[in-house]
Amino acid sequence: MPMPAATPFLRTLIALALCACAGAARADLWAYVDAQGRSHVANRQLDARYKLFFNGKTTLDAPAAPDEPGSRAIEALTGTRLYERVTDPAVNRRYAQMIETNAHASGLDPALVKAVVAAESAFDPRAVSDKGAVGLMQVLPETGERYGVHGDARRSTTQKLYDPATNLRIGTRYLRDLLARFENDVSLALAAYNAGEGAVATHDNRVPPYAETRRYVDVVQALYAIYRPAPPASTKRVQIVRRSPAADYADVTSE
Repeated sequence: MPMPAATPFLRTLIALALCACAGAARADLWAYVDAQGRSHVANRQLDARYKLFFNGKTTLDAPAAPDEPGSRAIEALTGTRLYERVTDPAVNRRYAQMIETNAHASGLDPALVKAVVAAESAFDPRAVSDKGAVGLMQVLPETGERYGVHGDARRSTTQKLYDPATNLRIGTRYLRDLLARFENDVSLALAAYNAGEGAVATHDNRVPPYAETRRYVDVVQALYAIYRPAPPASTKRVQIVRRSPAADYADVTSE
């Protein structure tokens, strides 16, 4: 859900990826930036201000090599503005420390928080959705108030949530609580982050059958695979030890 030169890809940006079970799909993304520099996005042209930002199809069904956990995600997203932005070193560095600090404070994997930020706003702290969610993690004002962010004479709750530090603090706490509620099931927590806790609960604690939500879960998990550090390659040394003329065996140790 972005705009000029690569601003955000908000919630509907999920249209850039596919439901796990859906093969390839068409996805259009319309967006514009207002006078305050905030990005507005939609999956259709709501009015003349919205310009076509992305048109095409993507798939998350490309087979991944077993030793390359992020290859399927990279295959699906390469060539899109989303991929260009979320892998831009300058963009990644800007909020890296803040993301890591808030992730650790909430007991979350920083790579997961980073993936949510990428999918929700493409690292644009001014991003706003058509539903009123704002900032890096696209936090709704009511969610902010639930976690203690209230408007005052100088700034409303929404205005306070545009602050990256505040937005990340509330967004990570909410994600942490969703993971706790759904027994650390990342897919369910992400589905609840997108569609609401009630939607997941009313569908027997399963990802709701909403195309947007399923695509959202796929995109965040794809980005998570890209951001997660690859496990160090293990090297093995085979040492042949001769015990007796009649008995040979190999001790295998990992280094």
